[in-house]
Amino acid sequence: MDGAPPPASPSGLSVYVAVSQLLGVTLLATTGAWLGRYRGGVAWHSPLQFNAHPLCMVLGMVFLQGDALLVYRVFRHEAKRSTRALHALLHGLALLIALLGIIAVFESHRAKGISDMYSLHSWCGMATFVLYLLQWFLGCGFFLFPRASISLRGWYKPQHIFFGITLFILSITSCLLGITEMLLFKISDSYSHFVPEGILANTLGVLLVAFGLVVGYVLTREEWKRPPLAEELALSMDFKTLTEGESPGGGSQ
Repeated sequence: MDGAPPPASPSGLSVYVAVSQLLGVTLLATTGAWLGRYRGGVAWHSPLQFNAHPLCMVLGMVFLQGDALLVYRVFRHEAKRSTRALHALLHGLALLIALLGIIAVFESHRAKGISDMYSLHSWCGMATFVLYLLQWFLGCGFFLFPRASISLRGWYKPQHIFFGITLFILSITSCLLGITEMLLFKISDSYSHFVPEGILANTLGVLLVAFGLVVGYVLTREEWKRPPLAEELALSMDFKTLTEGESPGGGSQ
């Protein structure tokens, strides 16, 4: 009925989404506290430029990427094209911020005469970024500015969902590797003595895992998936009628 309020969100969904956002803000604050209190802060074109790397990667590749994945759960009753555009926009913003973080680490290494791309963290992190960029381009091509057939988009959608969740997991894993690598470089002599910096950085790692678990739980709850709107169902039925030759009123179960 026109003017009727939209259906309420499923029980528990709002709570888990709120918890994810609280964890996300907390892990960003923890990252800032670590870099500000123990690493001197963040500044571009200075000896502190490297510190922009962990901040940008946590903000872009974890927090914003996680929020982009939650868009279809949060905006359940909005037009799908609008939701899809927001999904792509958040992923695009995450990529831009992550790119700044990558530029920061390469420029910092060049200024200090440090070799690039030799560690496991750098291999995993760069592979994740490149695959994430490819995933974004493919997603825009198939769904936001669709040029593929509906059947081809239907085939690609499960791949897109699978690799989206996989890349989110890889992003968190790369961050955990980066935290460990940075601690071993900076405080290797005192890390085993439970110094405050080590405890704070370990806490950041736990928050990253917790954020990933909550987001993953929301994404994998079947009853929390976005239901198709009435007009989307109508379009689906029209397409089925055209492609399979069924009458709109019968022949299907």
